[in-house]
Amino acid sequence: MDATHLPELVDQLLTSAHSARSGRAAQTLYGSADHHLRQTVIALVAGHRLTDHESPGEASLQVLRGHVTLTTANGSWEGVDGDLVVIPPERHGLAAQQDSVVLLTVVTS
Repeated sequence: MDATHLPELVDQLLTSAHSARSGRAAQTLYGSADHHLRQTVIALVAGHRLTDHESPGEASLQVLRGHVTLTTANGSWEGVDGDLVVIPPERHGLAAQQDSVVLLTVVTS
């Protein structure tokens, strides 16, 4: 059984994100071309963002640490530690209001 201690991973990814020019770092915990489920932990330094991109299909976003804003053409959602949102099936972006780490879960077909 594969297991990950998320608090440790959160700290590691934030450290990596601070060293990266992009202000972000990520690690896929589960999923590949052979699976229908993919889980990725993404760290963003405060003030950085994932630019608008198409929805990957069925997906959710859980805030593990920090404060993020998910935006679409139709609105926005503010999330903090412990919050979970279903990502709408439309173009969206994600911005870090403070150093943040999220868990992205996507169903791939």
